[in-house]
Amino acid sequence: MAGGGFAIDAPSNGFDGKITLSVIITCIVAASSGLIFGYDVGISGGVTTMVPFLKKFFPDILRRNVVGTQVNMYCVYDNQMLTLFTSSLYLAALVSSLAASKVTTAMGRRNTIILGGAIFLVGAAINGGSKNIAMLIFGRILLGFGIGFTSQATPLYLSEIAPPKWRGAFNSGFQLFIGIGVVAAVCINYITAKHTWGWRLSLGLAVVPAAVMTIGAFFITDTPNSLVKHGNIDQARKALHKIRGFSIDIEPELEELIKWTEIAKSVQQEPFMTIFERNYRPHLVMAFAIPFFQQLTGINIVAFYSPNLFQSVGLGNSGALLCAIILGLVNLASILVSAAFVDRFGRRFLFITGGILMLFCLIAVSAVLALVTGVDGTKNISKANAILVLVFLCFYAAGFGMSWGPLTWLIPSEIFPLKIRTTGQSIAVGVQFITLFVLSQTFLTMFCHFKFGAFLFYAFWVKLMTLFIIFFLPETKGIALESMHVIWGKHWFWKRFVKEEVDNNNLP
Repeated sequence: MAGGGFAIDAPSNGFDGKITLSVIITCIVAASSGLIFGYDVGISGGVTTMVPFLKKFFPDILRRNVVGTQVNMYCVYDNQMLTLFTSSLYLAALVSSLAASKVTTAMGRRNTIILGGAIFLVGAAINGGSKNIAMLIFGRILLGFGIGFTSQATPLYLSEIAPPKWRGAFNSGFQLFIGIGVVAAVCINYITAKHTWGWRLSLGLAVVPAAVMTIGAFFITDTPNSLVKHGNIDQARKALHKIRGFSIDIEPELEELIKWTEIAKSVQQEPFMTIFERNYRPHLVMAFAIPFFQQLTGINIVAFYSPNLFQSVGLGNSGALLCAIILGLVNLASILVSAAFVDRFGRRFLFITGGILMLFCLIAVSAVLALVTGVDGTKNISKANAILVLVFLCFYAAGFGMSWGPLTWLIPSEIFPLKIRTTGQSIAVGVQFITLFVLSQTFLTMFCHFKFGAFLFYAFWVKLMTLFIIFFLPETKGIALESMHVIWGKHWFWKRFVKEEVDNNNLP
């Protein structure tokens, strides 16, 4: 044991295989589905600072800025219809992510990714041609359905197809492409903001990442786990040879997959009922806690509204978008750091290190805003202080990118046994989107009323989630999916729920 006595050794099944060109290409194509999520996160906040967009859909915000009275910098963008434009997508994503459990089981991981990409593509086309708010929000809902399906299926796909020894790095690819999508979107916003039709191009160009991932998914195989589950043993054998290397004896791994599939099929109980059994209590807690905590880091709120935020603190429209680009690039670089170290130092180390860095930066941002804008937020902030806020937010984004960003997708996708894996992933993604919906719908109002205290609110939660990781999350580095049940029986707290199953050698 290491790391305060909570890191646990568990056996690998020995089916590591090689890092082949095939598995790299396959995982890159699958992970590219993160582009659509990232593109939307990056595009939404930037579009809502464009005057032609606001003039057409949200004129009240422009009128508020024109009035000669003193304006509270925290309340400039407090508009419920504006937040509905952003948050409607995540409510739709919640619905589709829960339905995705059945869809992924019935259609397979790859086909669910294709379905999500196709739906997102239609929604992007509608958004680009929107004539009114109803059309705009309808397009957002379709985008949400697409993101819900892909966010449920892709982490499962990556965890099942990657060699156990490098599962963390390959799974980080999903968050990496989310980061690429964010940066690409903000760069596009920076260019299109200069034109009256720029917002249409920004929203409409979402069809490009959707087309890339959807077409690409047709050229990759489904996971061996999914193929075996559907009775396609020969295809599963070919897929294993392709991704593990033709010099590797894949028959033991295939036999193990067949055995686990038979065990999963022998369970007659509905998976949504099975997952609430006592011996799956630690899995269920993680499926709720990890995505819930991720959203309470505040990162997506910062990403959505960073252009609005930087514009509010005095950097102007172009300056605000440029700062958002810098923030996105820092986050992208930190995801690469996470991918490099997650399978060396483990998940817990990155969670704890990133949490401490985010906590410091959130407190620092709050302190700067409190000192330079006053308690009521009506004092002007200098450009130097605005840049200081940017620096702290960059370090904050780096802390997130190396920890809660990629690891929130990784942990739920690797801890569940096969029979409840799609159900567990659906719950995790659903919790993420319902939390994201509530926060995105309320953030601008909270920012208006809490002012600089909004960052202290997130700092409190970051402290709490870091303590949760220290005490309750065992290390999963390098452990085969089929051996993952062992870690819970050896954990100081969770063993009371699963000890009997581990002692009796009953496979979950």
